[in-house]
Amino acid sequence: MPATNPRPDVVTAERAGRDRPTEDRIFTTPDAVIVLDGASQPEKTSRDGGWLAEQVGQHLRQLLTEHPRADLTDTLAEAIGHVRDGHTLRPGSGPSTTVSIVRWTSDDIDVLVLGDSPAILLTRGGEIHQVRDDRLSRVASDQRAELYNAVRRRGGFGFQHVAEWTALVQAQQRARNTPGGYWIVEADPEAARHAVRASWPVSDIAAVLTMTDGVADGMDSYRVPASWTAAFALADEHPTLLVEAVHQAEEGDADGRRWPRSKQHDDKAVALIRFR
Repeated sequence: MPATNPRPDVVTAERAGRDRPTEDRIFTTPDAVIVLDGASQPEKTSRDGGWLAEQVGQHLRQLLTEHPRADLTDTLAEAIGHVRDGHTLRPGSGPSTTVSIVRWTSDDIDVLVLGDSPAILLTRGGEIHQVRDDRLSRVASDQRAELYNAVRRRGGFGFQHVAEWTALVQAQQRARNTPGGYWIVEADPEAARHAVRASWPVSDIAAVLTMTDGVADGMDSYRVPASWTAAFALADEHPTLLVEAVHQAEEGDADGRRWPRSKQHDDKAVALIRFR
């Protein structure tokens, strides 16, 4: 008889960061979880990062449902091209979004990450493996420093300092999808070829957390929870508890001086995949 795919438990949680719709998205198929984080933009537009995350996520879900074992890089490139052509998007002038895909078969777990929405894996032996793409954090360092200095001097959050925030976003846009810059889902299918990929035997993995940076910042910046092992334990009760723990840490830094950042609360989305 042919081998059948494992059927893990998939539990998700989301919370908008501000008083407007979240730009994070979670999509699932019988064999995959897709997490996207649309980038916030200084100017208001109907085609924002959340819109792009929705469009790309929907098409990824369709493709991975119809072709569950297709190559993830090819699938992402096809989804980007489909959205670009269907909405006449032009590289360098539209919204962007991260994407993290975790896909399992009877043999393997495949992970693709493009942008700062990491996937964290817990092995059956208790080890932690991380699949990350941190290239965005390496660009526009001068503009980021100016923004955070403005926050420290005048208080508030990055989006409230319009000139500095706009300068940072524009510098990031100039480095977007360029050699030596960073790669992200936008209007260029070539970006998919630069995604971070990893795979493990499915028998080695107990659970996977895949999330937007609004949740990852808890462990990376705030040390809440104190470790990824602790994050798995909390999420195992329910991922909502992990989201709320990070949200409450941000509440304790109400003016952004301890942890300079663009907004008090980022959108948060997380999926826990448990392999029994």
